[in-house]
Amino acid sequence: MESSNQTSNALTHRLYWGLAINAVIVVAEFTGGYLIHSIGLMSDAGHNLIDQGALFLALYAHVLAAKPATEDRTFGYHRAGILAAFVNGLILLITATVLGYFSVTRFFTPVPIPGDWVIGIAIVTFLANLGVAFLLQSDAKNNLNIRGAFLHMLADAWVSLGVVLCGVGILLKGWTWLDPLISVIIVGIIVKGAWPIFRESLEILLESTPPGIKTAHVVEAIEQIEGVDNVHDLHIWAVEPRMIMLTCHVMVNQDSTHVKDELLATIRSKVASEFGIHHLTIQLETECTHTDGRHCDLNQLPSRSGAVPSHHAHSH
Repeated sequence: MESSNQTSNALTHRLYWGLAINAVIVVAEFTGGYLIHSIGLMSDAGHNLIDQGALFLALYAHVLAAKPATEDRTFGYHRAGILAAFVNGLILLITATVLGYFSVTRFFTPVPIPGDWVIGIAIVTFLANLGVAFLLQSDAKNNLNIRGAFLHMLADAWVSLGVVLCGVGILLKGWTWLDPLISVIIVGIIVKGAWPIFRESLEILLESTPPGIKTAHVVEAIEQIEGVDNVHDLHIWAVEPRMIMLTCHVMVNQDSTHVKDELLATIRSKVASEFGIHHLTIQLETECTHTDGRHCDLNQLPSRSGAVPSHHAHSH
């Protein structure tokens, strides 16, 4: 528990450092762009300002997720991180759309800027963005919320590197068309990174079955256990990627009622080992308790269509 708290506190400090460094980036790049009349640098500063919002969201969600469950919020605040990840992914996709639009229009309306100043300012911005991304890299592997902030900073680092390359091309060759060309490439990188986060967080918010788990396979695995007649009213969802929940009703035959504790332990063990689901609520019953008996036979429900038919399931 103490190690977990230390890890959480370390991440909090890294997020604070990221906020401070990114704030300096925004002010410095916008000021530099304003002084040399570079719309490109000022636009990149605006992109960094979006990252500032992403870091604030990540920090806010991280602090909330560490709070214990309450009477009003029995799952705690784990969904705050997912909500932040969804907002981050959505902002990244919107940013990519806007950058794509301006990249296309820039082909027809190039903006002349002093290449040497652009190179100097953009290099400093690139290194700073990369530094903040590295601060979050280790936590981004297992935390969807932090991964969103990490990709924000990494994407902005690539944007800054693109500005550096544009500055070099403009300084040496006067190739102003490099600016929109590199921007289009960067937009593709942003979309590639943002789309999985947006999609995964949306699926969790919609309480979809987590990827990699097939409902029909779970039903079939439970119904293969001796003494189980039927599995119904099954629900599988994730509060966040590391917390997968399952609830279901399991109909057992009369001969198994005297060993129901052992049967329940067997079901829990099998679901945990085969599907990695450890948060289970299972109701054992010997007859259907639903007023509509169709709920006790998943083969009759549309969600079970196409699944492998079970020899144990029967209608009541």
